[in-house]
Amino acid sequence: MVPKIAMIGGGSWATAIVKMLSDNLSEKEIFWWMRNEEAIEHIKKFKHNPHYISSVEIKLNEDNISSDITHIVKTADYIILNVPAAFLKGSLDNITAEELKGKKIISAIKGIVPEDNLIIGEFLHETYDIPYHDILVVSGPCHAEEVALEKLSYLTIACTDVEKASTFASFLNTRYIKTNVSDDIFGTEYAAVLKNIYAVASGICHGIGYGDNFQAVLISNAIREIERFVDAVHPINRDIKESAYLGDLLVTAYSQFSRNRTFGNMVGKGYTVKSAQLEMNMIAEGFYAVKCMHIKNQAYNVNMPICKAVHNVLYEGRSPHIEMKLLAEKLN
Repeated sequence: MVPKIAMIGGGSWATAIVKMLSDNLSEKEIFWWMRNEEAIEHIKKFKHNPHYISSVEIKLNEDNISSDITHIVKTADYIILNVPAAFLKGSLDNITAEELKGKKIISAIKGIVPEDNLIIGEFLHETYDIPYHDILVVSGPCHAEEVALEKLSYLTIACTDVEKASTFASFLNTRYIKTNVSDDIFGTEYAAVLKNIYAVASGICHGIGYGDNFQAVLISNAIREIERFVDAVHPINRDIKESAYLGDLLVTAYSQFSRNRTFGNMVGKGYTVKSAQLEMNMIAEGFYAVKCMHIKNQAYNVNMPICKAVHNVLYEGRSPHIEMKLLAEKLN
């Protein structure tokens, strides 16, 4: 039986994963849901996403691209969730737990559901009663823009059932995508959330004039914050230096393609949070994530000075210059 894989979301990362799936040689049928009807018609006619990494050629059957999420979900064996975390509940509004039963649900979302303050795996488990062995997490280091250019990139697929992770990874392997598997769905997902916050911090520091020397210290402290937090939340034997943790942090903190770094850079240069969001016209997940993590960490009380500094700038209205100067005194 040919596996049916559905993409939920129409952004750059969704487009990049559709490209990977299409370029992969294993037999499968790909479906794609997005909300924007005009974008769907454009893709059907011109074979390109008009709004995100439009250089990518879309090779899907026209009938498999739809704005009817119920139909797409019903058809699929594998469902990849790839909308901003803040919009996930709205996207799944008309989907019931029964409709997701027995399906493999893959989170390619690097954020927290704000209203529930849950990472995607926890939200799916608690809201839709999906067993953890049917939940998979896709993490980097991997930017959509480099996938579009077919530059060699790496993904980690995590699931408590490593065999399922390996099966899904086999749908993504191409000459420019290499995959690893992991059983650490909590650690990889929390790390993917946290690295966006640290990329915002990196951008803020760049915007106010800190140099590469400081950035190196900032990010070396950031990986230790990630390690402290994921060890507190889900203490298992993991190597924080692996690509899914340290690698994903590095590319998000340093890359020209990082929207979280770009957002932070604008704030550091004097933009208000709102004006930076409006000018970017893209979601910087770190903005939502830092508030959620600030609340969540009240239960764990992990020492996270970088997270706290970003929260103070974005939500408390503190001066980026003053806050980062205070933060610099706490780093080592």
